[in-house]
Amino acid sequence: MTQPTQWAPSQEETLVARARDGDERAFGELVTRYQALAARVARVVAPGVDVEDAVQEAFVKAWYAMPRFRPGAPFKPWICRIAANEARNQIRSARRREALVLRETSARRDERSAPPPEGQVLAREDAEASVRAMNRLGSNDRLVVAYRWLLDLSEAEMADALEVPAGTVKSRLSRAMTKLRTAIVAEEVQA
Repeated sequence: MTQPTQWAPSQEETLVARARDGDERAFGELVTRYQALAARVARVVAPGVDVEDAVQEAFVKAWYAMPRFRPGAPFKPWICRIAANEARNQIRSARRREALVLRETSARRDERSAPPPEGQVLAREDAEASVRAMNRLGSNDRLVVAYRWLLDLSEAEMADALEVPAGTVKSRLSRAMTKLRTAIVAEEVQA
């Protein structure tokens, strides 16, 4: 990978000043310059995080914060901090989703009859494997599965929540369930 040419500090300050004033092209040049660095920061801070998502979200947040960027301050550490924070946020978000799925799975199991202790251990392992499999899905697939099976929404409610026709909900749910089954089988093979 080739390194971008070094910018003179005044050139970077000019781009930052223009970006602060709302110049999207100037901000685009800053993104081009610091995208790889932000990706490395996200990868180091939170291994396993979707680096592209973290970096994209970091630059979106940076764009909205540009009017508050302190004139004369260096851009590089600022964008690194935003990328690191976003990577951490994504890890925390994934943990919250995982905990929610485990709680929901546990609550549904508790609604039925409580299995014997060895059954509880196996059920817990199954639930954890299901969560890992769910985490392998893309966010849209996780959402449609969660709406249906964790939040127990009807197809009509899902269509409203997703702002799509009911037929689209059916096809998305079908594809997501196929992907989830494949991910569960992969989890079983790894176990």
